[in-house]
Amino acid sequence: MQIAADRQDPCDDERVLRLRLFHASDGARIAYREGGTGQPLVLWHSRGLSHREFMPASGELLDRVRLVLPDLPLHGDSEEAPGFPYDIDWTARLLAECTHEVGGARPRVGGSGIGAQLLLRAISRGWLEPSSLILLPGRLHRPARAGASASAARIAASVAAPAGPLIARSVARMAVRPELVSSGASPRVQSLVTGSRTAMLESGERSRAWRRVIAGWDTEEFRELLDHYAKVTCPTLVLWGSDDPLAPLRAAQEAADLIDQALLRTLPATGPLLAYDDPVGMAREIAAFLRDPWAD
Repeated sequence: MQIAADRQDPCDDERVLRLRLFHASDGARIAYREGGTGQPLVLWHSRGLSHREFMPASGELLDRVRLVLPDLPLHGDSEEAPGFPYDIDWTARLLAECTHEVGGARPRVGGSGIGAQLLLRAISRGWLEPSSLILLPGRLHRPARAGASASAARIAASVAAPAGPLIARSVARMAVRPELVSSGASPRVQSLVTGSRTAMLESGERSRAWRRVIAGWDTEEFRELLDHYAKVTCPTLVLWGSDDPLAPLRAAQEAADLIDQALLRTLPATGPLLAYDDPVGMAREIAAFLRDPWAD
């Protein structure tokens, strides 16, 4: 992976975010963009996308916080070497380590989709103790929908012998799909998806690493979050889309009921990608929560 640590990345409003690298204790690398001033807010994206999931809202957020947008492992410009385990706990610990480095000892942090699930995993394991938590649309503790293609990909990945690049890419492509994007998404979102998937599968090394993830991850483990929400002791904003078949409001309501200091807010006429459907509303709700969690 060849990237320049000081490269600039244009935002939607022509501001710039600076690209930097975090090096974990085991050598794994997380690429992240940051900009703005003040206390940092770290936002982790959903599976199959990248930091660009939040870019349409970045201009509004940069007026309020020092915004930090990392790429998950095997996404964007982050780690792709196949030698790392990429299991759920390794990934959650890596997120916690990076969040502490860029956000401080008691960081303000949020995530959508798998990003939110991994943050909650890290909190339940005691690896992360945020001062504020923001949960954005995703499955959270609810089971995944049955999908023949995902099941086939997992079987193929688990039984395949060490595969060549073409086989590895084919297996990975079967299941590496954005978790929050439907087939009827807008052209702008489809462009986001296309660019993200191309980056995720562009190299043979990354495809082989994805084959390991597909074979080894049991996402049903996240159902245990129902038993661990009580370990979230910081003010928590559960910010959801009102019209979201892929991340139904019921998951948000259940999580908010079980987290002691949770505030549930919904944005009208929005789906799972809040930054694309209502960037101003998303930034407004986050800024208000960070300023005073209990203001109405």
